[in-house]
Amino acid sequence: MKRPPAPPKGLRAPGARLWRSVVAEFDTTESERVQLLQAARVVDLLDELSTVLECEGVTVLDRFGATIPHPVAVELRQQRIVLARLLASLRMPDDEDIRPQHRGAARGTYQKGKR
Repeated sequence: MKRPPAPPKGLRAPGARLWRSVVAEFDTTESERVQLLQAARVVDLLDELSTVLECEGVTVLDRFGATIPHPVAVELRQQRIVLARLLASLRMPDDEDIRPQHRGAARGTYQKGKR
């Protein structure tokens, strides 16, 4: 029984949890783990951005005194899109439906690991 690879150094708790949950459940190649690492880093960034918004609120005043969306809120939305795309490209089945996404891929789809 092969041990899943440990989370790479530099990941914070949220990203490390994502890493461990994926590599424990699925067999991944090195290139897929590179992509997973990027997704884990985005999860860490999302956690950090969320903390900023909790402290500062979702709006700020611009230089003219007008209320505008906090730039962090905009970045949070963009990073959520990035995370969704990274996770979708890994083609992991979800918990309720073990059928993978229906898009084709060179490698095919993940199968649950034999651990």
